[in-house]
Amino acid sequence: MSTSPQSPPAEEEGGGGVRKPSSPRAARDDYATHVPPLRAKENPAHSRESAAARVRKRLTSTAASAIAIIIAVLWTLPTASLFLSSFRPELEIKTTGWWTMFSDPQLTLNNYREVLFSPGQGQLASYFVNSFVITVPSTVFVVVLAALAAYALAWVNFPGRDWVFLGVFALQIVPLQMALVPLLRFFSQGVTIGGYQILPAWDLPGAFAFTNVWVAHTIFGLPLGIFLLHNFISQLPTTLFEAARVDGAGHGVLFRKVVLPLTVPALVSLAIFQFLWVWNDLLVALIFAGGDVSTAPLTVRLAELAGTRGNEWQRLTAGAFVSMVIPLLVFFTLQRYFVRGLLAGSVKG
Repeated sequence: MSTSPQSPPAEEEGGGGVRKPSSPRAARDDYATHVPPLRAKENPAHSRESAAARVRKRLTSTAASAIAIIIAVLWTLPTASLFLSSFRPELEIKTTGWWTMFSDPQLTLNNYREVLFSPGQGQLASYFVNSFVITVPSTVFVVVLAALAAYALAWVNFPGRDWVFLGVFALQIVPLQMALVPLLRFFSQGVTIGGYQILPAWDLPGAFAFTNVWVAHTIFGLPLGIFLLHNFISQLPTTLFEAARVDGAGHGVLFRKVVLPLTVPALVSLAIFQFLWVWNDLLVALIFAGGDVSTAPLTVRLAELAGTRGNEWQRLTAGAFVSMVIPLLVFFTLQRYFVRGLLAGSVKG
């Protein structure tokens, strides 16, 4: 008797015309045949690169470049006109515009010679030195103290740490002018509570008045400095501190060998901010240093020249550009650190 090969059992159809697989293997094969593949997940890194490429393309377009050039020219034009006018004779400055020097150039160095080396009242050399004596210590004090305080608020656990940081942040809101009178009263009268002298007066005479200006600038610069450095230091990887603690490092070693090398861009950015602010300051220096030639900075003398010698434009232009030279040199010398400090911590990964 001949037998025919058995055919595979037919799949039964259920209600609604849906086929039911006859075995688990058939079910797997049917699922693999009819179910579409899952969509691949987008790579986050690739997405960020694509967004960065789009932004870069827009910023390097012809329109963006033209707008940037226009802004740069408008921003640079006043400084360039001041620089060119500082080399022109007095009569030329008063009778013609600075742009006429291209058609009839008449240049002289007498303006700089007068403001820097002349023995008269317009001499600025001693005030230039005073500005250095005021600015450099005020910048160093703020950077050092702000770095120590920012590290403590970021990585040292102590009761009330968050409240202290909140208070430091709130101090940035207080206008500087509101703190001038209490601080000046502290320097001149000290602190008296209930008839008892808690702190003595600190109104130092003569050249010691520089100390008053240093303290004032340090007090006014610390809140912003602590806030900026705290945001940077708090973003440092925790694994670095854990590895250093395993090796027996304390807070002093952590600060010197871990935090300081990694926060150089932020420290330089803060130093530039503080240097420019103190160098260009007039109000604090005028109140705490006075107008004496032994302690007054360059800004105080320029303000006096503008008031008492407002017609001597040749001295004002030369003196104003002399006051701009040092900030410009500081900024352009440390520009790469400044940009790195501003961008540090803004992008993770």
